Order: sequence, then structure tokens, then C-alpha cells
Amino acid sequence: MVGMNTQHGLHTIGELARRTGLSVKAIRFYADEGIVPPTARSDAGYRLYDAEAAARLDLVRTLRELGIDLAAIRAVLNREADLGEVAAAHVRALDERIRTLRLRRAVLSTVADRTPTEREITLMSDLARLSAEERQRIIDDYHDAVFGGLDLDEDFVARMRSVRVDLPDEPSPAQVDAWVELAGLVQDPGFRDRVRAMSLAQERSRAEGTYQRPDSELGCRATEAVAPLRAAGVAPDSPEARSVVEELAGPALRDGRPDTPAERRRLAEEYELFTDRRVERYWQLVAVINEWPAFEPRVPDWEWFIAALRASAESA
Repeated sequence: MVGMNTQHGLHTIGELARRTGLSVKAIRFYADEGIVPPTARSDAGYRLYDAEAAARLDLVRTLRELGIDLAAIRAVLNREADLGEVAAAHVRALDERIRTLRLRRAVLSTVADRTPTEREITLMSDLARLSAEERQRIIDDYHDAVFGGLDLDEDFVARMRSVRVDLPDEPSPAQVDAWVELAGLVQDPGFRDRVRAMSLAQERSRAEGTYQRPDSELGCRATEAVAPLRAAGVAPDSPEARSVVEELAGPALRDGRPDTPAERRRLAEEYELFTDRRVERYWQLVAVINEWPAFEPRVPDWEWFIAALRASAESA
């Protein structure tokens, strides 16, 4: 019977297993699932397969080895899906999987190189499982918490929301550390409340025409004047500090306000409202993750200048 079937171009399931490299059990499974049904049956009821069925089994084996699921394979064999489109979709899935594995490797390398805290381990574990879209969602949720429901300048909010935080496919340990710190920061309710309060205050001062960006002309002048003194250890209540205040207080007091101790205290409170090391740290971490140019912290200089303003008001 076997010989007769073979002479007619049909193969038993055992012969087909040897020819395709698939197990008899696997061929039976594909037959039962209707993916590669037998071409015919022998008089004794044994399954028989022709050359076309063998070719289909070869294709099934290849696609399965590539990780394509049975539903997609069935659709391809039934001409319900284009093989090229299925392959392209699988390439995209593999690319995402490769990126995830590279990220996990970077996370494990970071853990191996130091002893993280329990909180950091949790954040690293989360990081290793998240896709790029899910990581960005953490930042988007932070923006929702900070800006949601507020009547703020639309351009300002749009600029903040446009910031993407994109880890590269193979992040460095420094980038992994930066992401872990950033994720903890933006999910901290206290930090969110602080940034929300700063946003509200900034909008009020913008409406009143009193807000000055740290990178304004005055901000740059203050940094240039303060940085060398602070670096040299000059105290904010020293004569040198008072000299800097005298030079900068006039331009800082807007709308013709008199240069009085009360106005200097008010100005110090205004600057303090927009000066926060954690906010600056947020942007430093984003720069590390996104591989932007690093920048020197400016908040310490502003803290020094604020202290100098207060000291000059008290000694006046």
C-alpha cells in the first residue's frame, strides 16, 4: 500500500516527517487544525500527502521558526493575508522585542554595577517591561497632572507637552539611571504640586507683565555676576554680594517701583517662587536621556542672589 501511494506521488505521514524534518505529531496537529490537511487517505485510512502539501508544510515550518503565529499562517495559506504584509508586521514586532531585550540588558548591567534601593529596583523592573510609548505615557500623565484644568498660555503648555523622552535602543547605564530618577520624580505628588503652583504663578506674573525668564538679559547678567562669587565662597551677606545687588536690583525692579527694602524682599519672594532645584534636575535628566548637550545648573546662583537680595534688604 505504501509503495503504491508513493508511486502515485503521495507520501505517508512518516515519509513526510522524514522529508520535512517535522515530527509526526506536528504534522498531525497541522492537519487537525486544518492548516495542512492530508491530500487523501489510504484504503486503511492513513493520511497521505502530495508534493503541494509537503511544500505547504515546509512553509509552515519556516514561518513558525520565524515566530509567526498560527492564525497569521492560516490566513496566508488561505490567501486571506499577504505574506509580505505579515512578514513586515513580524519584523516590526521583532524590532520592538529586540529593543526591549537591549533595554533589559542595560537595566541588568546597571543593577550588577551597583546596589540600588528597593524603590530603584522597582522602577528599573518597570522600565525593563515598558515600551517607548508606555514610557512616554508616564511623562504625558505628569503633564496632565501639572497642566490639566488650568487656564495657561496655550503655546507654553504645547511646548512642555511636545517634549519627548526617548531612551536609545541601547541605553547607557547613565541613561538608565536618569530614567529611573526621572520616573520617580514625575510620579512624586509633591513635585507635581510644586510645578503646578509654579505654572499658575508664572501665568499670573505673565499676565501682569512682571515675569522674567531665567534666560532673559537680567537672568544672564545675574548668573555672570553671581557665579564667580559663589564659586569663590563669597557669602550672600558680604559687601561684595551687596555690590552685585546694587548693580542688578534697579533693572530687576520693574514698572518704576522704588528700590526699597520692602521691594527687594518682594523681588526675592518672586524669584524664589520660580527657583527649584528639582525642576532644574528634571531638565538635566531629560537632557541625559535624550542625549542633549549638558548644561550647568543655574539654580544655585539664583539661590545665592535671592539670599543676597534679602540680606541687603535687612541691612538697609
